[in-house]
Amino acid sequence: MRILASMAQWLFILCLPLLLAAGSIGGAVNSQWLYEYGFQKYNVSQTTGLAEAELKKAASGLISYFNSDEELIRLTVTKDSKPFVLFNDKEVAHLKDVKGLVWLNYKVSLATFIYTFLYIVAILFWRKEKQRLAKDVLYGSGLTLLLMVLLGIGVLLNFDQLFLQFHLLSFANNLWMLDPSKDYLIMLFPGGFWYDAALFCVLATLGGTVILGGVAWGYLRHHRKSTKVSSG
Repeated sequence: MRILASMAQWLFILCLPLLLAAGSIGGAVNSQWLYEYGFQKYNVSQTTGLAEAELKKAASGLISYFNSDEELIRLTVTKDSKPFVLFNDKEVAHLKDVKGLVWLNYKVSLATFIYTFLYIVAILFWRKEKQRLAKDVLYGSGLTLLLMVLLGIGVLLNFDQLFLQFHLLSFANNLWMLDPSKDYLIMLFPGGFWYDAALFCVLATLGGTVILGGVAWGYLRHHRKSTKVSSG
């Protein structure tokens, strides 16, 4: 029984970084603000020849596609007062692969959320060990903090190499190798955008970590003070 309890505890600690990171990635994928921020920062309207209203339409269309059951995307915008199909066949096929990763991230979010929720319920209402739960949250927050600091350093020092390795590991084809002179997907989302998005995810994960870890640390500190007062 002790072995199972220890395994459950460590699984909870390991789930926290996954839950927080997957939640941050999911938030970035569905953030219209992040898309539009990148469009403005990197002058995408000038690069693509699309009006800002059409860029907003493209952003919302991508978000809708990632959350739909459609296999392939067909996104039409207006360019030079004429309907324009934004993505070519290669880009459409790559976006299908990207959507697979988005849904994998959703599954990781759901699985880790369900496990952490059940673990919290078991510790609080079955075993009634609030201190243990607070310590587990603190350990999980510490692990998340360490991983995000390392990832953040990697992003700041050598993002291009990390981005390349991510694509080599995540995709079984070279559809992601697009031409910035003619492929609108890379015009919409240049390398700088992905650098910003990576930092957004790291900082969002760190924010959630600080909140969870802070609450756990505060509870343990308060409990220690209460114990000293009662024993004194």
